[in-house]
Amino acid sequence: MAVRSQASPLVLAACLLLALTGRLRAEPCGAVYWGQNAYEGSLRETCATGYYKYVLLSSLNRFGHGRIPQLNLAGHCDSTNGGCTFLSSDIISCQQDYNVKVMLSLGGPYGNYRLASRKDARNVAYHVWNSYLSYSSTDRPLGNSALDGIDFDIERGSTDYWDDLARFLSAYSTPDRKVYLSAAPQCSMPDYYLQAAIDTGLFDYVWVQFYNNYCEYSPDDVGTFVQIWNQLVSANVSKVFLGLPASPQAAGSGFVTPDELIDSILPIVKGSEKHGGIMLWSRYHDVIYGFSPQVKNHVCPDRMASLLSMRVRPFMKV
Repeated sequence: MAVRSQASPLVLAACLLLALTGRLRAEPCGAVYWGQNAYEGSLRETCATGYYKYVLLSSLNRFGHGRIPQLNLAGHCDSTNGGCTFLSSDIISCQQDYNVKVMLSLGGPYGNYRLASRKDARNVAYHVWNSYLSYSSTDRPLGNSALDGIDFDIERGSTDYWDDLARFLSAYSTPDRKVYLSAAPQCSMPDYYLQAAIDTGLFDYVWVQFYNNYCEYSPDDVGTFVQIWNQLVSANVSKVFLGLPASPQAAGSGFVTPDELIDSILPIVKGSEKHGGIMLWSRYHDVIYGFSPQVKNHVCPDRMASLLSMRVRPFMKV
């Protein structure tokens, strides 16, 4: 009778990891802002590239203090007369066909927005939930679709009550349906507008803008970048993303080449378990420069290393 030799637990674990390798590497971990340029392609096309896990619709830039909320997707449609409802099919395709989270970005560098009180924050949260995150309202600028969450890109107006808005939005989460929250602070710490909101610990993703700032990466001052990055990943957030301009024209300063990112920056940020990937401004600039195709196989957290570091439970002999 032949005797079956027992495979080493490490060998079996290695085989399992090898089997999973393709899947682990195939999942994208990039975020991108979409909506401000007609030449960036459609939302569905953006999701179909396979470069992004998160697409941020930019943006709802009029709200609060008694203002009628207004969505501005100037590069694609006019929401004031129901002109953006056709995007519902793209949103659903992104979510179901490509497993991409589609989120609505609040604020931005332009617009007319601020929160005047805690009650104002509650009213804005109510509007956003009903009009963009659920199927509760007949006034649905993006048609018959429900977005996955809300992004805070607050760069002007009041510094108050953004933490209240985060709490009110998070309260709409249920065991069956989570409202994801993200924030796009400047790399300088603490962030002037969003620090109180980030400190609530309610944000799932923080894509930090490492451009147009003193703390952006520079080969002549790597220490400042490292110091700021370490402060960011010590904050009470789930994942921190490296926010970058997708082309030299996308920002006044802070652009790094794909080679710089791969060779010099990623070895630093991947040292943290909170590293989530990269965020790019914007899809249009990513199209014209081709940044994502050059870095897509490098930017994700090293999932294989994380798995290999886990303790493997020994198999019991029978």
